[in-house]
Amino acid sequence: MDIQQIKLRFGIIGSAPGLLRALDVAVQVAPTDMSVLITGESGVGKEVFPQVIHQNSARKHGAYFAVNCGAIPEGTVDSELFGHEKGSFTGAYDARKGYFEVANGGTLFLDEVAELPLFTQVRLLRVLETGEFLRVGSAKPQKTNVRVIAATNVNLPQAIQNGKFREDLYYRLNTVPIIVPPLRDRKEDIALLFRKFAADFAEKYKMPPVQLAPEARATLESYPWPGNIRQLKNITEQISVIESERQISAETLRLYLPEASLLPVIYKNEKAAAGGGAAADFSSEREILYKFLFDVKNDVNELKKLVNALMQGEARVVGVPAAGVSYADVALASPAASITIPHSVKKAPDSSAEQVLDASEVVDDESLLINEKELELIRKALEKHHGKRKAAAQELGISERTLYRKIKDYGLG
Repeated sequence: MDIQQIKLRFGIIGSAPGLLRALDVAVQVAPTDMSVLITGESGVGKEVFPQVIHQNSARKHGAYFAVNCGAIPEGTVDSELFGHEKGSFTGAYDARKGYFEVANGGTLFLDEVAELPLFTQVRLLRVLETGEFLRVGSAKPQKTNVRVIAATNVNLPQAIQNGKFREDLYYRLNTVPIIVPPLRDRKEDIALLFRKFAADFAEKYKMPPVQLAPEARATLESYPWPGNIRQLKNITEQISVIESERQISAETLRLYLPEASLLPVIYKNEKAAAGGGAAADFSSEREILYKFLFDVKNDVNELKKLVNALMQGEARVVGVPAAGVSYADVALASPAASITIPHSVKKAPDSSAEQVLDASEVVDDESLLINEKELELIRKALEKHHGKRKAAAQELGISERTLYRKIKDYGLG
């Protein structure tokens, strides 16, 4: 089966070189039993490649299971994958087969494989190397003949350095790598995808399909698409339902392209320009959240320096520092410096020129600012996706398990 037939069969739209290369590798490796690791940003469509491989392999008549590792609670992940014996833990009233047992002779797709706990990674490595596994609570090894295909949007070499992923498992899974390109690297495919989604939603909602004016198409292709194909599909659906005019102008289109979404791409490009290259290509949007929170923390730290300088009598609150010079730098560099406290700093009740600030308030506010920003992002994601936690977790670039924990911590549900 050639690439064009593959695209038609699996509904794959586009002809960008990166996409064609990924499909070609998938077709070439399909007849073998080699492990495959699919990498790419969230929303690029990684889930279609395991199906392409399975349907073009000798296992196509066997079972195919797709397992979202990030959606399985950490305490039950071993039971889900390897099964358990009766009485092996509280609530194990009967013996249960795991995915590796029921998928024998077929293909097992492990999505978000980087979310697996380290102990589970050890057990997974044993299955890949020997074809043997142990049910939870059993000492009797069992054999399985399963082809494993894994996918992740996490930078695994970085996760290895951080002690979050086993290096030996990485090389065992990465026998054949498939890299799915982000949508911003497939500019020639963006208008085609929009047209396809518009036709699908027109049929779904019984209305004429929306069409792009020439300037709107240019706007669409120049947008960085941090949410990739998933974001493009969502925006196409919004436009199809909300807009009464079927010809979409660039001005109308911009109303649906949030400026905040530019941050991930800008940040990644900055890292690449600094020499990070492929290793600096953050595969998870959680990096952007962390960067924002760290920026807030740095601002608070600068304010703390100023407060300490004021409390120790090393600076007076009178004038304004020169352009390009921070308040903290002025205070630390010159005891006689004259500076003005920013409006955001709380003043003592008497409003005199030389006031003493409460440093403990600033320290407490640091954690409050970070928590408030994180809570705000989580609440907005849940509202945007109407309480659907899986979609909200994907939007935030975190696992469902992490989102569940934070919802509980913040008392959101």
